[in-house]
Amino acid sequence: MVRLPYLTALTTLFSYGLLFAFGQMRDFFRKLIDWSKSKGKDLKGYAPICLGLEDFYTRRLYLRIQDCFSRPIASAPDAWIDVVERYSNDHNKTLHRTSNTTKCLNLGSYNYLGFAAADEYCTPLVIESLKKYSASTCSVRVDGGTTNLHTELEELVARFVGKPAAILFGMGYVTNSAIIPALVGKGGLIISDSLNHNSIVNGARGSGASVRVFQHNSPSHLEEVLREQIAEGQPRTHRPWKKIIVIVEGIYSMEGELCNLPEIIAVCKKYKAYTYLDEAHSIGAVGKSGRGVCELLGVDTADVDIMMGTFTKSFGSCGGYIAASKEIIQYLKHTCPAHLYATSMSPPAVQQVISAIKVILGEDGSNRGAQKLASIRQNSNFFRSELQKMGFEVLGDNDSPVMPIMLYNPAKIPAFSRECLRRNVAVVTVAFPATPLLLARARICISASHTREDLMKGLDVISKVGDLVGIKYFPAEPPKHVEQDKKTL
Repeated sequence: MVRLPYLTALTTLFSYGLLFAFGQMRDFFRKLIDWSKSKGKDLKGYAPICLGLEDFYTRRLYLRIQDCFSRPIASAPDAWIDVVERYSNDHNKTLHRTSNTTKCLNLGSYNYLGFAAADEYCTPLVIESLKKYSASTCSVRVDGGTTNLHTELEELVARFVGKPAAILFGMGYVTNSAIIPALVGKGGLIISDSLNHNSIVNGARGSGASVRVFQHNSPSHLEEVLREQIAEGQPRTHRPWKKIIVIVEGIYSMEGELCNLPEIIAVCKKYKAYTYLDEAHSIGAVGKSGRGVCELLGVDTADVDIMMGTFTKSFGSCGGYIAASKEIIQYLKHTCPAHLYATSMSPPAVQQVISAIKVILGEDGSNRGAQKLASIRQNSNFFRSELQKMGFEVLGDNDSPVMPIMLYNPAKIPAFSRECLRRNVAVVTVAFPATPLLLARARICISASHTREDLMKGLDVISKVGDLVGIKYFPAEPPKHVEQDKKTL
């Protein structure tokens, strides 16, 4: 968890207050100046669609720095990418693409194992599947959208994660937002980690179940919430809950932290609550053989009732999966709208995942999978430790390829992003509403495809920009040779 210093919180609040005040002033004067023009344009009887603080935040804060977001690329998301250059003639209200590109070190993509670029084993098989099955099935799974590849991948995923069965979906976000309402509804209770992904939040809200939140990664507070809710029962009637599901993530995407899974599983077992584990960022990226946080933390997958994951990170593809008991998977195949009504995964995308998993398992006849897993672990731990030595406030745990660098102040968001891009390093900055208002950050994602030279280049640029922008909130460790000189003296 982030412990925001009082001075940093005060200056950040002051900065946002200043932006808010000037934004309100500009809106006021715009209304005065454009009153006569807008009067005739108003749609009589219609309420404005874009209204409120969200619209104000977009117009007066986001648009000022929108060049730092949604940057188009013109290459595969490998260790180095070609970023398309853009320009604006109206102070960032609109951005125009050019035909020029800049080659940048990629520290923002989820390409954890390097499968998103051309691969000697995966790419030929994907091309072959494209020729055989075409780019799309043009059908849902229950009609004509199930190929031999879909069936093979479901069996392979179940074997890979250690569950009896699995089901595929064409989009990772939908895997959560559509599955959760199919699993629990009115009369049920969802207990969600306070920092769970938006897809989980929307899925929980759309389910009709009661939702309670426990403090991030706190098994003790989870137990308090469970005890209280079991004792009180359903609202008004106080009847027992039909079912209770606890939802957590393997690696939290904005914090880079590993879930306290063994302790949370113990609490869920004690109170007979189901466990739903989102492994979008952990499956394939952590664990000795890439099987996620269960393998890394020594948790038996039989103790996790529902395991969710996506193919968009470690496997270089798209879509997601749910792995669980055969009964649950069969139930979802008959009730989940994302399975019944959405077009199935593209066959080449399915083949990409099949090939990637086989490389990880060593079934391609090589040890490249083990090498990739060793590289992502070593690269992540090296980069994190070096950032911390430089004095940056870095969130997350060892072995996690996600490492947020705290920025806080809104002025430092565009400054950090633009200065890194100017030095040919592409980073992702994240601010409200993806994070709390005061906790803006730059999210670094490390890949197995990064060489040590790439990482040193990134560290050198980030260190220089950190000094320029002023985001080294902790004292830097002195170089080893300086410490040795002091000992000698």
